[in-house]
Amino acid sequence: MNAPQGTPSTLPSFDPSNMLSFDLETTSAQPFEARIVTSALVSITKAGAQPIEMLADPGIEIPAGATAIHGITTEYAREHGRPPDEVLAETIKSIRGGWEQGQAVVIYNAPYDLTVLRSHESGFTVDGLVYDPFTIDKIKDPYRKGGRTLTDLCAHYEVQIGNAHEATADALAAARIAWKQVRIWPELATMSGEELMEFQAIGYYESQIGLRKYFEGKGRDGSTVNTSWPVQTQQG
Repeated sequence: MNAPQGTPSTLPSFDPSNMLSFDLETTSAQPFEARIVTSALVSITKAGAQPIEMLADPGIEIPAGATAIHGITTEYAREHGRPPDEVLAETIKSIRGGWEQGQAVVIYNAPYDLTVLRSHESGFTVDGLVYDPFTIDKIKDPYRKGGRTLTDLCAHYEVQIGNAHEATADALAAARIAWKQVRIWPELATMSGEELMEFQAIGYYESQIGLRKYFEGKGRDGSTVNTSWPVQTQQG
């Protein structure tokens, strides 16, 4: 995604004082079948943080396993949730608005959340800078032992998470991790937007290819390991 030599970058560099952090809670861990339950967007500027959280009625039963993670039942979503198409449309509008304002959209494990959006709105495209703290962590610290869940990274980078798996809390935690990462690796903020996007896409691909080979070496199916960033191009 580097701009041709002599051509100015069209994407701004990552600025931790101008972020739009985004998180979804859904009905499934599989992005191609997941339906939105909550959508949270937190605009972070020098003036402070402005959160918006929307609850949707996904139109299907919320599995018990999903409720155990985010705490939202089918009955609660039906009573208090908005039509899912409205929540989807407002989410995409907010993300596009952030990009128009030069904000980086911060998403922990971007290929999940952005693929959920794409699966419900085929016209959704990535038109601005995406910063993925999960992918950055894997690229910059690949040999660190332990998990890489959002909770794990909050502990590692010493940031608060609040109520884990509550969409706004998760979005804020991802933004705090991004802020810490740029302090540790300041070169992330000196790359052009195109360079940072390419850095993440290539790093994610190489990491996931390694994971695929690991699975295959253990006799497991590695074909389901996604290698596309920031949106999965196909299932599997």
